[in-house]
Amino acid sequence: MAAIMEISVMPMGREGASLGDVVVEVLKVAEREGLNYEVHAMGTTLEGDVDLLLRLAREIHEVSFTMGYPRVQTVIHIDDRRDKELTMKHKVESVKAKLAERALHLRQH
Repeated sequence: MAAIMEISVMPMGREGASLGDVVVEVLKVAEREGLNYEVHAMGTTLEGDVDLLLRLAREIHEVSFTMGYPRVQTVIHIDDRRDKELTMKHKVESVKAKLAERALHLRQH
C-alpha cells in the first residue's frame, strides 16, 4: 500500500532567498523514481511505498548539500495508512466533499 510523505527542505547559508533551483533538483529525485507528487508553496507531497519514501527523504535532504549549502533543515510528515488505500487525490477530494456538505448545511439555516 502507498503512503504519503510531505517534505519541506530549508537550505541555509548561501546568499539569496530563492530556492527554486533546489525544488527542481528535489523533483528530479521524484521523477527518477516515477512517483506521483504535488508541489505546493511550502513543500512537496509524494506518494509511494513507505520504505522508498524514507530512503528518498534522506536523498532529498542531501540535495542541498550537493548544491553547496552548508546547512539544511528538513521536515517530513508521513501518513502511512494500512487499513485502506491512501492517495493524495482521495484525501483532498474527501476534505472538499466535507466542506461542500457543511457549506450546504450552513446555507440551509
